[in-house]
Amino acid sequence: MVYLQRVTPELVNTYIETGIQSYKQHYLHLWENENPAPYLSISFTLDVLKEELADENVEHYLVQVENTVIGIVKLIRDKGLDDYGADAALLIQKIYLLREFSGKGYGEQLLVAIETYAKTLGKTLIWLDTMQKGKAIHFYLKNGFSIYKKSKLNLPHAVEEERPMWILTKTL
Repeated sequence: MVYLQRVTPELVNTYIETGIQSYKQHYLHLWENENPAPYLSISFTLDVLKEELADENVEHYLVQVENTVIGIVKLIRDKGLDDYGADAALLIQKIYLLREFSGKGYGEQLLVAIETYAKTLGKTLIWLDTMQKGKAIHFYLKNGFSIYKKSKLNLPHAVEEERPMWILTKTL
């Protein structure tokens, strides 16, 4: 059974290490010369995490099964989308599972846990960005998300043909 453990200052290094490892396992193809440094430098440094942990609207979690960390999650608790106000919508900004735990049903369990949490906050919508290419889009569609609109990865040094993304939504 998957559970989320809120990241505290003592767990920041585990979050960073797991985030970097899982990101490199799945997303090197998005970057020129397979160098994800532009993304890692804005996502997985001590300075970034320290700032984000101080923001009450940003929540970081270790994804665990029993006592094993299998991935990370980053949520933006109050993040509106077009006509959906911040009070109604929760953004799933990161879901990264380590490769050895992918395809075992943990992702589905994780989405259920996030949906349950969002409902306790009174949210009526969860949303995320995902690449238009790749397996993730099929996973989310299979789990009740719908394509809402086009988006684009706007970070320097991303491979041009990998930039197209979808914003996906799920009504709760």
